Amino acid sequence: MAHEITGWSETVGAYIVRHGTRETALQARLREETLATGRSGMQIGPDQGQFMAFLVSLLGAKRVLEIGTFTGYSALAMALALPPDGRLDACDVSDEWTAIGRRYWDEAGVAGKIHLHLAPALETLAGLAPDSFDLAFIDADKTNYDGYYEACLKLVRPGGVLALDNMLWSGSVADMSDMHPDTLALRALNAKVQADQRVDMSLLPIGDGLMLARRR
Repeated sequence: MAHEITGWSETVGAYIVRHGTRETALQARLREETLATGRSGMQIGPDQGQFMAFLVSLLGAKRVLEIGTFTGYSALAMALALPPDGRLDACDVSDEWTAIGRRYWDEAGVAGKIHLHLAPALETLAGLAPDSFDLAFIDADKTNYDGYYEACLKLVRPGGVLALDNMLWSGSVADMSDMHPDTLALRALNAKVQADQRVDMSLLPIGDGLMLARRR
């Protein structure tokens, strides 16, 4: 029988948040404020925030790169898991949305760990040193994902990890009739990463699909 990935009901999803995360009250407030903007679909959930923080700890990461910061929830989750001398470089183009995150980073006491680059991400990435990051999280405009992937493969150290969000795209990547440019970009990148001998990989049904690629 073919393997089937279990779909979570709202009840199971709520259980995972209650018992599978350690979301702080500050993180919950940031989620609520983002929800009120009407754009909360651009923000990762607490279960994925917990997983990203776990990755930081698991890797013993001191340098993290984030492409696509929005209101700062994922950056906050990862920065809280970084050691005191850790640094997170966050790339975004919106001063309006990241201003929300900066308030919460300050309140959490991690603003000193987060260096925000307000510029097109590919321009920022071109100025960063190769092999200098332990973890890169990609969660930005989908048609540029391949470019971000290639840039980050050079920027993470050997053994470092790339985490790419939205790689299931609400299931659209499996619907071959969906020819939207975002879907095509993500579908092509899933196939590319699977075949890429430069990395070890695993596609996980966390959030909207999280592709992990470990640089060999």
